[in-house]
Amino acid sequence: MGDGLVLTRGTWSWDVCEPSRYQLCGTMQFFNITKRNELFIPEVQGKVRIFSRDILDDVSSKIQIIPVHPGEKPKKRCDGYWPAYITRAGESTAMQVILDIQSSRGRQLHGLQAVRLELEYVCYGPHGRSSHAQHLVLPLSFPPVVESNPQWQEIKGLGYVMPIRTHLLSHLDDPLQVLQTYALPHCKAGDMIAIGETPLAIMQGRFRHPRGLQPGLVAKLACRCFLPTSSLATACGMQSLIDISGRLRVIVAVIIAVIARLMGIRGMFYRIAGKQARLIDDVSGTLPPYDQYITLGPVRNLSLYFHFV
Repeated sequence: MGDGLVLTRGTWSWDVCEPSRYQLCGTMQFFNITKRNELFIPEVQGKVRIFSRDILDDVSSKIQIIPVHPGEKPKKRCDGYWPAYITRAGESTAMQVILDIQSSRGRQLHGLQAVRLELEYVCYGPHGRSSHAQHLVLPLSFPPVVESNPQWQEIKGLGYVMPIRTHLLSHLDDPLQVLQTYALPHCKAGDMIAIGETPLAIMQGRFRHPRGLQPGLVAKLACRCFLPTSSLATACGMQSLIDISGRLRVIVAVIIAVIARLMGIRGMFYRIAGKQARLIDDVSGTLPPYDQYITLGPVRNLSLYFHFV
């Protein structure tokens, strides 16, 4: 949240898919969620990071940001400049983002895995001037379902599991559709399908960059009560929990947990601080490019039942 100005990750389409050139287009919206303040959007710019299995020395990217304001005022400029725009309380505006990726040598781009976009914007208003960013990941590679040959692996004491490979998941994916596409072709009667909490959270868009967090005193002190390997052992990781559960609840959880620990009782913090305390993955807790983000727990459990006959 940018001091009352929210930028969504938006909807995206893959408009050009040629061997040596890709073009992706998205529409992202700004929302002024304040009740009475006018907020300015004086600056918007984008950054691109491509992930690939191959060297990227001949691959270039270009990003265009085009205002799509109500009434088309002010009009968009041909030079790519973003004219300052005012959003009134409770109103919204939008922008179109066009990303071009191509090889200067005409080389095929099938080695590209994903692209990460960082849309930086400035919010200007009664609070002053503040900088914010929205982050999103778009997959560029999709493994073939039919040709894949996953193998059963034995887990002692539990049975057998078959890890299923998918594309790099993002906020654009629907969990049920992902399971139907990748898992169902390999299922037989009696099988059970499970999905990890982190992939589910990513599909719900529940990941935050530490740059967008402002750790307070409570987060800086409380994080020191945890082992270094805990996802709550950093100020930003703890602050992400405080933003969800509330500062008072975390303070109470820390105090009771310390007292309980002296009495030989463990795990009290997680019982009091809420379910999210156990589900947060701090930086490096998941696969790239999400390893630079704090991934929160999913907000809705995915309850699915498949009966195979």
